[in-house]
Amino acid sequence: MRLEQIIASSCRQKILTALFRTRKTHVTNLVRIINSTYNQVDRNLRILEQEGIIKTSRYGYMRIIELNAENPRTRALLKALEVLDRPVAKS
Repeated sequence: MRLEQIIASSCRQKILTALFRTRKTHVTNLVRIINSTYNQVDRNLRILEQEGIIKTSRYGYMRIIELNAENPRTRALLKALEVLDRPVAKS
């Protein structure tokens, strides 16, 4: 999947932004942070994991999500989101 397609989803953008701020969190907390549904977040997490953007680990029933900082695509996505999130300077 191309990087443009990855950030085309507003849910994935919110997930990436939330993970950038929290570094690591569990899925239920991520659902709360981005104000979405579990199914929508889970579906987008699977896409991000397939692309190698995030890593998932389990602690009992809890699924912990974190950004895969070693992946150059993750770093590129975070830079793109950072640029898109900047306020526009007025002339």
